[in-house]
Amino acid sequence: MPRRRSPSSSSSTAPRNLTPQPVRVRRRTFGDFVKAFLAFVALLALLVGVPFALAVTAGWPFPETFEPMEWLKQDISVGTFLSILTFVVWLAWAQFTACVLVEMKAALSGVGVPGRVPGAGPSQLLARQLVAAVLLVGATAASFTPGLSQLGQSLDGNQRPTVAAAQQTPGLFAQQQEQASGAAAALAEQASHAEAAASTGARQQGDTKFYRIQPPEGRHHDSLWEISERHLGDGRRYKEIFELNKDRTQPDGSKLSEASLIRPGWIMEMPGDARGGELVEMPDEAPGLSPEVRQQIRDYDRTGDHAQGGGGGAAEVSVPEQRPAPAPAPDEAGGQEHAAPARETSSFGLPEALLAAPLLAAGLLGALGHRRRQALWQSAFAGIGGRRGMEPPTPTGDAQDVQDALLVGADPEGVRLLDRSLRGLAASLAAESRPLPTVYAAWLTKGDLHLQLAQPSGKPPAPWQLGQDETLWMLAKDDAGRYGDADTAAPFPGLVSLGTMDDSRLLLNLEAVPGIVSLSGSEADRAAVFASVAAELATNGWSDRMTITLVGFGEDLTPLAPSRLRHLDGIEALIETMEAETRQRRGALGAAGHDSVLTGRTGPAQHTRWAPHLVLLAAEPSAEDAVTLAELAADASRLGIGYLVGTGDGELPGAAWEMEITGEGKLLAPLLGLELDAQLLPAAQQRAVVELFVDAAPERGPDGPGDTPPFLVDVSEQGRPAVYARLVGPYEIIGLDTPDGERSALLHEALALLLLHREGVHPRVLSSALWPRGVTDDVREALIERLRAWLGTDPDGTPRLGADATGRLTLAKSVVSDLDVLRSLYHEATQGRGVDSRAVRGRLLTDALVLVRGPLLADRPEGRYRWLGHEIVDAQLPLLVADTGLALSEFHMEKDRAEKAIEALNAALRTASSDERLWNELLRATHALGDPARLTALAADLLGRSGARGLPPRTEALLDELLPTWRDDAALAG
Repeated sequence: MPRRRSPSSSSSTAPRNLTPQPVRVRRRTFGDFVKAFLAFVALLALLVGVPFALAVTAGWPFPETFEPMEWLKQDISVGTFLSILTFVVWLAWAQFTACVLVEMKAALSGVGVPGRVPGAGPSQLLARQLVAAVLLVGATAASFTPGLSQLGQSLDGNQRPTVAAAQQTPGLFAQQQEQASGAAAALAEQASHAEAAASTGARQQGDTKFYRIQPPEGRHHDSLWEISERHLGDGRRYKEIFELNKDRTQPDGSKLSEASLIRPGWIMEMPGDARGGELVEMPDEAPGLSPEVRQQIRDYDRTGDHAQGGGGGAAEVSVPEQRPAPAPAPDEAGGQEHAAPARETSSFGLPEALLAAPLLAAGLLGALGHRRRQALWQSAFAGIGGRRGMEPPTPTGDAQDVQDALLVGADPEGVRLLDRSLRGLAASLAAESRPLPTVYAAWLTKGDLHLQLAQPSGKPPAPWQLGQDETLWMLAKDDAGRYGDADTAAPFPGLVSLGTMDDSRLLLNLEAVPGIVSLSGSEADRAAVFASVAAELATNGWSDRMTITLVGFGEDLTPLAPSRLRHLDGIEALIETMEAETRQRRGALGAAGHDSVLTGRTGPAQHTRWAPHLVLLAAEPSAEDAVTLAELAADASRLGIGYLVGTGDGELPGAAWEMEITGEGKLLAPLLGLELDAQLLPAAQQRAVVELFVDAAPERGPDGPGDTPPFLVDVSEQGRPAVYARLVGPYEIIGLDTPDGERSALLHEALALLLLHREGVHPRVLSSALWPRGVTDDVREALIERLRAWLGTDPDGTPRLGADATGRLTLAKSVVSDLDVLRSLYHEATQGRGVDSRAVRGRLLTDALVLVRGPLLADRPEGRYRWLGHEIVDAQLPLLVADTGLALSEFHMEKDRAEKAIEALNAALRTASSDERLWNELLRATHALGDPARLTALAADLLGRSGARGLPPRTEALLDELLPTWRDDAALAG
């Protein structure tokens, strides 16, 4: 049975229950009493009857004297076997008695799942069932559900309360807690009650009824649910009481802001149809009340909506109110850079689910870019399956829409701030020799970060501040920007986005939940939530290492992060795996002297140990498997293990936090006071995301795209373009008049983005690249029209800025960049006319290298072109230049022109200085000169460039072949 912990408890590992939580009383039936009676008789027979019968028939199991040697000399007879058998029965009775005592202690203390009695599997299960049946009649069947309470009453005195604390989970799984699904199913009924009450008009004074919250009696605590059940006849009407009393000042100066948090002595105004002897009419008509309580009720009555002329809000939980945003600063275009509320309203068919998931989109986009770079590098160095080509595949259809949605919705700056803030906090606490606090949840509100702690953990290190109470730490966005990269392990890698409420985003720390998180709803809706959680955990930027085990779904999600995601076939395999890992982690923590993984993450081995293991189980477990999982999860938060389990009807034994996903995309947790716009990854978008990653995988090899670039230009004299932009090096445009100063930078940036994406750019991708904080539709359309007017038309009257069938912006073939020409020259030299003509090949490759004047957009202004962080052109360009230099070097070496080959390689190295292939070919060309001194100098220069890392293995092997004495020369030089 759950027990209320005293605020003065000295426990340092478990959160303290500071306030009573809603208790739903399950009414006992006649069958419950019969079960309890039979269980009591069985316990009496087993605990008392068995030893009594043994004592009468067989006597005490131990001999009267202790003479081991005499026992060994005795003959073995039937009596000896009977004595041994009697001793075994006494031993079994003692073991069962120990099981009963352990189960009774756990049930009465509420400490979680009881410890196992060695070798007593069936006996302990029987003891648990009998104890549960006996206690079912004498105690409430509901449990104290961990909840996210309010962040407090104000933020710096002028902000509304937000979601806050979470409590602890019950320990008696035989007494299944009643689920929150009943309350969720009755939302419509509650809404109709509230609407009827609101339309009643002015109240009559004599109709007003009040209830005073009673202090706890033993293990029983008052709750709005019980009050509603006693006085309104239906516990599901608790919301009506909440609406009547929300945000009204109580006698102790605090306010009701979350339905599960009420305090003894508070006064609740009741609906007009409330009945019961504990209710108080207007205080003058209740002579049994003390004068002080009468005055409190009078004062409280004057705070109601009827007295203030206001209407009560409908939300159970208020999220942090945004601090006033600073005035937007003028941008280079002469207009205003719009703040987030000015975001575009037109989606143009892009998936709304990803547009509304900035942290998920940023993670997926970063992981996709890493995968594409990896494919380019492996292809360039012939790491796998043949030459792949310089261009990643161009997505089409749903995959193209999803990629655009990722580009628009991603918030990499938010991910960076979150990661640096959390690591900076961990580093500051480690510097003060303080442990990491247990964090249940985080709220992101316009860049401000609020951490909800499981229990007070003292004053946070600067620049963090205390929130409304000691369980809330807050970091303002401006202060977060002062954090740099910290060399510390990610402290809370289990944080994952669940959804938004009033522009605030909730991240739940799955590995810190004291038990299982259950998710109910239809199978398709649950699958969208599970896919979103899995994808964000697999690709987020605020974690280092972790294991994510998927059961019942997600086998096709593994390409997102093969090193993190793993799929198990069924619950049986999951239980076997988690039992072994739970034992291993308990042992490792004990051996290291840590009480939880949080203390392990701040030690000397922080980067290699204590990675979280998060289990996402979409398949509903059986009752027996659910109990086993609940037992495993009872100690999971201490071990860095988290469980999210799906259930069809919401009934899941041992669930600490219960959530429901509706068909309208709402994530409900009534007893936690949460109603979020859920973050989802529906099946269609999930398939498209996986397609992007599969197409980008290095293993695609010969089945991938060829070497042909997506856009080829005419490199002959007749192919002179109307507009020519030089991007490789300083940015220059030939063929257009320079726009006026106010618009020039913005138009140049828009043109550069279009030139790097000849396949077309979605209008929303263009605007989000230019205005990362958002912009209105009219500003975006005005920019496109200015860009169209600036580029002009071709001689036939066709606008040079057009649109394809999908509405994406495209450039005419008469608008060309030097990067387009460079790609086309290399392609023509290696796969076109240069294949059959040596002279043409040499001329084309030489012309290509002449175009390389430096890195891409070398003189771009500070603060602009941030979208380049999403591109892979920074990897494509050096590889293309290196391929061109290598091809030209080979061309010259065919005629033994080593000096010309060295000149070509040095030209390529100015842009691709880290390409090992260029250095190796430079060594070969220098060796061909027959000048050992020059080769030795080159080897020394190369060795100096390699630094502490040393030379790559291939380069070392080549030097061993070309210059066997290089190691001795390096030692002498050292």
